[in-house]
Amino acid sequence: MNKVVANADEAIRDIPDGATIMLGGFGLCGIPENCIAALVRKGVKNLTCISNNAGVDDFGLGLLLKTRQIKKMMS
Repeated sequence: MNKVVANADEAIRDIPDGATIMLGGFGLCGIPENCIAALVRKGVKNLTCISNNAGVDDFGLGLLLKTRQIKKMMS
């Protein structure tokens, strides 16, 4: 099975509304910023996110919080 994808949009393609996702990184370093941006573009809603931080206003999970795509945040 080949798990390599061409881009972030393809990587998040199967994430549905209401999904629970865990995001890595420490603070704002090493976060999956391209995948977060792809989730914003896709418009997935009612997400439960598990991460050691909730981002800042215009970066990281802050982007999903700003668009109200996160229903529950566990940090």
